[in-house]
Amino acid sequence: MPKYIITGGPGAGKTSLLNALEEKGFSVSEEASRQLIIEEVAKGSECLPWINLPAFAEKALERMQSLYHAAPKGQATFFDRGIPDIIAYLKAASIDPDAKYYQALFKCQYHPQVFILPPWEGIYVNDTERWQTFEEASQLYQSIKETYEELGFELIELPSASIKERAELVVSHIENFVSATR
Repeated sequence: MPKYIITGGPGAGKTSLLNALEEKGFSVSEEASRQLIIEEVAKGSECLPWINLPAFAEKALERMQSLYHAAPKGQATFFDRGIPDIIAYLKAASIDPDAKYYQALFKCQYHPQVFILPPWEGIYVNDTERWQTFEEASQLYQSIKETYEELGFELIELPSASIKERAELVVSHIENFVSATR
């Protein structure tokens, strides 16, 4: 079954959208990076994206691969970010992504269509895991968008709309795609 990615810059509403999809009965996977930040801060670690991005990226890759392989068989799963996001964050920081990120992406086959949420200042909020300014979040969005396009994914940009409307658009798109491929 397909493994869909929902991506976008920080604070664009990905987690809220995933929660709505889960309420509709879909399998969802948490954002690996956010959980890692919480864990690393609790340990007093310096393995944080704003301190040591390369080390953090390696941990995020391991976590994303684990989440990918733990996804239930036989049903579509939505992921809060995917391996291409790690590549995008590294590129945004002017760090060349190691070949291991591309190799992992080859082994973790996501659906070729990716849902992307653009920056939306009206809902953007900083918190303990989201340290970027809105402008930085917008720049990360650009890096994410360019990276997914370079990797050959088809991006489906969701509008700035209510959570319910966004979830309905995702479900409708998936239903239309399934109908078209039968």
